[in-house]
Amino acid sequence: QVQLVESGGGLVQTGGSLRLSCAASGSIISLNDMGWYRQAPGKKRELVATITSAGSANYADSVKARFTISRDNAKNTVYLQMNSLKPEDTAVYYCNAHGVPRWGPPFASWGQGTQVTVSS
Repeated sequence: QVQLVESGGGLVQTGGSLRLSCAASGSIISLNDMGWYRQAPGKKRELVATITSAGSANYADSVKARFTISRDNAKNTVYLQMNSLKPEDTAVYYCNAHGVPRWGPPFASWGQGTQVTVSS
């Protein structure tokens, strides 16, 4: 079974920075697309950024030029560097990964979420 464990969330002031990490563990043959999503209270979960195994990144318009997604394939880990944070970035951030396990069908897994709160 594949597990995703996020870390790095917290409370930061407007204009500050945070770096989220998400490590995948388990019997994994390969990880394909990985990404970050977020869900604010009363709102639907939305895409923040995704990255392919080759390193090609895609961002939501609301975070372009402020957030950077990256990954370390050797560590099965994806990162989200968040700069110039705004109160509207406040949400629970979820890691997502698609891949192939050693046994069973391809998977799409979610982490448990990490809270990011930006104070004004």
